[in-house]
Amino acid sequence: MVAMRVVAAPDKFRGTATAAEVAGAVGRAAAATGWACDEVPVADGGEGTLEALGGANRTSLVTGPLGDPVEAPWRLHRSSAVVEMAAASGLDLVGGPEGNDPIAAATSGTGELIAAAVDAGARRVIVGVGGSATTDGGLGALRALYPPQRLRGVELVVACDVRTTFVDAAEVFAPQKGATPAQVELLRRRLERLAQVYREDYGVDVTRMVGSGAAGGLAGGLAALGADLVAGFDLVADEVELYGHIEDADLVVTGEGFLDEQSFDGKVVGGVVKLAGEAGVPVLAVAGEVFDGVDGRTPAVSLVERFGAERSRADPVSCIEAVVTDHLASLSG
Repeated sequence: MVAMRVVAAPDKFRGTATAAEVAGAVGRAAAATGWACDEVPVADGGEGTLEALGGANRTSLVTGPLGDPVEAPWRLHRSSAVVEMAAASGLDLVGGPEGNDPIAAATSGTGELIAAAVDAGARRVIVGVGGSATTDGGLGALRALYPPQRLRGVELVVACDVRTTFVDAAEVFAPQKGATPAQVELLRRRLERLAQVYREDYGVDVTRMVGSGAAGGLAGGLAALGADLVAGFDLVADEVELYGHIEDADLVVTGEGFLDEQSFDGKVVGGVVKLAGEAGVPVLAVAGEVFDGVDGRTPAVSLVERFGAERSRADPVSCIEAVVTDHLASLSG
């Protein structure tokens, strides 16, 4: 008798469990109930993208968002590199919004990381954006990459985790990075001026590009240098051949820390649900918390509702394993 097969394709549970840890919990639940499991942790272009695409095998010392040096992990395999801007210019590197200077924070380190990859022989560089401390429109990164001719013959791909456009990045994201209303207005005007500079210097209008506001406009800045902006989940799903895993499965388990209506707009859960729907495979979503706007989209379990806030946040991995074990057992019976 052939075992039923589940595909574990979760995102990270931010701050509590990595996508690989969540996938491992699903794998253990499958083993306990006699199911086979493909563990395929994924990401949407934000934090976790590097891990989903194979994990780091290099590190470089680069300039952090506020000027302090940081050791940033990245990956090089043959002539393809993966860098994650959060590792070089991320908000967590400065202790969150309370420790950030939203006006001064710069993407210089991300540019240095891309340069390191190119200097090491990369001809294709995937840049995962998300979790940034910055709203500098990518200016720091572009300065670190000067002259732009060094990117000639290099395919630069930006994996965007949002659809926000360039100038809107100030209003949408800067408050999350510690900016006051007055600073948001200053950053908005700075992005407007920077978009004009990019248009004049590179002949590229970044203002209407979908996703150009990702990472405080870093995506738009790199687009001015010729980068392709792509949906992060779609890129990761293609790289790990997620559809090939899903199409012959009996169930897909996905999840993230907070599941709401936005989870179905370019994020991992929505992307997995769409792929599974195309393959005719049912989905179970497991999340730390489930909010309004999810009803009817896919069966979903809230760990907070099932186990309480304290346990679900202190030990989400065992909670996920318990939920999935119960679900697989109910399908086996």
